[in-house]
Amino acid sequence: MPRSARKQAAAGPPPCTIFRWDLDKTYLKSEFDSVRDLVRIPFEGPEDKVDAPGVVALIRELRVVATTAGREVRVYFLSASPPQIGKAIKEKLALDGVEYDGIVFKNQLQHLVRGKFRNLREHIGYKLAALLRSRTEVPSHAREFLFGDDWESDPLIYSLYADLVAGRVDEDELREVLRTIPVDPEQIEEVVDLQRRIERADAVARIYINLERRTPPANFRAYGLRLVPTFNYFQTAACLFDEGALTLPAVAKVAESLIDRSGYTPERLGNSLADIIRRGHVGQPSAIALRHYLVAQALLPKVRLARRRHESLWQRLVRWWRQSRMPRAPVEPLRLDYRQLATELRAAR
Repeated sequence: MPRSARKQAAAGPPPCTIFRWDLDKTYLKSEFDSVRDLVRIPFEGPEDKVDAPGVVALIRELRVVATTAGREVRVYFLSASPPQIGKAIKEKLALDGVEYDGIVFKNQLQHLVRGKFRNLREHIGYKLAALLRSRTEVPSHAREFLFGDDWESDPLIYSLYADLVAGRVDEDELREVLRTIPVDPEQIEEVVDLQRRIERADAVARIYINLERRTPPANFRAYGLRLVPTFNYFQTAACLFDEGALTLPAVAKVAESLIDRSGYTPERLGNSLADIIRRGHVGQPSAIALRHYLVAQALLPKVRLARRRHESLWQRLVRWWRQSRMPRAPVEPLRLDYRQLATELRAAR
């Protein structure tokens, strides 16, 4: 065996990062909440699909950065839309230049034929089963980042998935939570069976929720620091830079996309960065690096830097060094009360 091969075998498998995206209202602005919507969707072409501002640039850069760093990267999409939309969706992704490793659709028409109309809008059992099934097919050491929205149940689905993979939720609690929602009994048994087959690992690093409905971030406090609500994909990119999943030039490309394609201004981006820092999702060293780099690229206003022009280079270096040593609050797994969260979700419906 060559020396390089022996070194690689001794070092173990290469790092693997998985990015899982909800397709509807997270990547695309989809409408599928009524029978009329389900009938219309299959007749839409790729040109009818509208991507969320900044999302295309973000997904592209996540793959580029991971690949450049020598990490294996996989991108998966999960949709509650019917498979009849698949051709148009795949053509849309091709037009956007987005590479992906898997995509799953919900067989809504099957529910219509079987008369299970409640299952048309109940996505928790379907999504949870799809996530667990996919987890059985990826490397056990894979680290995951999950992306969803605030329209209904993504925070609960993703959090429950993360804790099932980590072994923090037992079967009795899982059954009780799914019955409370309520999930179809057949789907409950499918989820229970799938979670038995996965290898336990604390795999989910972060859950990002796109606040498409502008839900107040405080509404998600019960989910802990693992879940990060963001108002736009520039905020998400800033957090992913703090996580080491993006570089400064990659964040800049997401910012440029929002300015060029969606009418954002440097001032609006500056406010977004200040907000996500204030909410504690970006550490001070990363915040300093982001501000200085993006100001230099004319993507943020210069106001923040102008206040410190009187400082010497040495004074700035000392200040940055002190701030870089400020400890960040560790993101420890929070024991979530899924029974209460399921009860609240059912009441909200």
